[in-house]
Amino acid sequence: MVPKKIAENVYEIPKSTRNYMKVPARIFANEKIMRAMEQKMLTQATHVAWLPGIIKNALVLPDGHMGYGFPIGGVAATDYDTGVISPGGVGYDINCGVRLLRTNLQRKEVTPHAQKLSEALFRNVPSGVGSKAKIRLNRNELQELLTEGASYCVKKGLGWEEDIEHCEENGALSNADIETLSERAISRGMPQAGSLGSGNHFLEIQYVDKIYDEKLAKAMGIVQKDQVVVMIHTGSRGLGHQICSDYLRIVERAMPKYNLHPPDRELACVPTQSDDGQAYFNAMACGANFAWGNRQMILHWVRETFERQFKQSAEDMDMGLVYDVAHNIAKKEEHTIDGKKRTVITHRKGATRAFPAGHPDIPRAYQSIGQPVILPGSMGTASYVLIGQPNGMEISFGSTAHGAGRVLSRKAALRRFWGETVRDELKGKGIFVKSANPKIIAEEAPGVYKDIDSVAEVSDNLGIGKRVVRVKPIAVVKG
Repeated sequence: MVPKKIAENVYEIPKSTRNYMKVPARIFANEKIMRAMEQKMLTQATHVAWLPGIIKNALVLPDGHMGYGFPIGGVAATDYDTGVISPGGVGYDINCGVRLLRTNLQRKEVTPHAQKLSEALFRNVPSGVGSKAKIRLNRNELQELLTEGASYCVKKGLGWEEDIEHCEENGALSNADIETLSERAISRGMPQAGSLGSGNHFLEIQYVDKIYDEKLAKAMGIVQKDQVVVMIHTGSRGLGHQICSDYLRIVERAMPKYNLHPPDRELACVPTQSDDGQAYFNAMACGANFAWGNRQMILHWVRETFERQFKQSAEDMDMGLVYDVAHNIAKKEEHTIDGKKRTVITHRKGATRAFPAGHPDIPRAYQSIGQPVILPGSMGTASYVLIGQPNGMEISFGSTAHGAGRVLSRKAALRRFWGETVRDELKGKGIFVKSANPKIIAEEAPGVYKDIDSVAEVSDNLGIGKRVVRVKPIAVVKG
């Protein structure tokens, strides 16, 4: 299958390619990225184009690679009233996402403390497979967290009031309903709130390497090169995974009664307005709220760690939250399609919302510039802060990439890289890595991912996410 180039950085698989496709599949990529796209992932994009109620195109962003059902780096909008919702279009780690914390510290102040700071963060923020949090919630407390998201944490003294406004959806989806969760999901959530987890999740101390637009950067509190920031990347842990597992089974079994027969069973879906569809949507919201609360707790402990290390208050260090974005989620949104406003479910799987200036769903502080987008690179490489642009509303349902995107599976990475060697190589470049397991370092080695600079450049050139700041790592904490 060879997608046709129809514009600069835009490729298309026509609707006529497969008889089940209802719309074309479009891939946003430069020539180098396009050549590396897997055939299986392109086939998955054609499967997504089958979804009942899908609007305009099935989209693959420049970080796209094969996932479960949907490509990771995939976007699909379906009509809210007549279309379907698909758990595979969100993924197992519901509301895996990223938040960026600024400081007024300089690289030269922090670098000498990188090792001690990393070790302190590793102690203060539980990480690793099956990691248990510092706070074990009882059932009632978990219900509050699943309903209120980040606000629950702030109410409990784990953060600042202004943190809430700087989260997508103010850190909570209002349709969360704990009654839609299994006992297994609830039991997995109670011990894990406030934990980083493993895999590609991380805490990273970074410095500003390049500012592309000083005015936009200043609006986010980023004012100079070498300014230190902290990036937090994690999601909904075992609770989100269990919600996805539960509803993939429920939805797959329910499809025959709706006469739904997808080209791949991994694309299991049900009508959004059905009881099954609403149950998944409300359960997914619980997972999303857990993730926002999880990142909020971790943010609080990062501030505490910096306070102890630098003997200053977080306020004096200007440790404000720049923004928090989700990149595995399905959202009810309003989009203008062919001149008419339509309510849709926007599936973003490994994709980030990127709304432009003036959009009612972004914070007051960013109304004049657009929504910040946090685009993490691979371990040891650059990351970016982008700003949503108007063209995104025209071509990508207000979405852009979520990161670099894998080019090697975890198994292939373990065959090619040795964790201790990768750690030593990064240390030689002045980047300190703290991890519970060298295997994770091998799985997340820089060579496992696409070139983040190319991903950011394609986003910028398409007008879906403008480059504002590039940051580079000082120290990395992994699970």
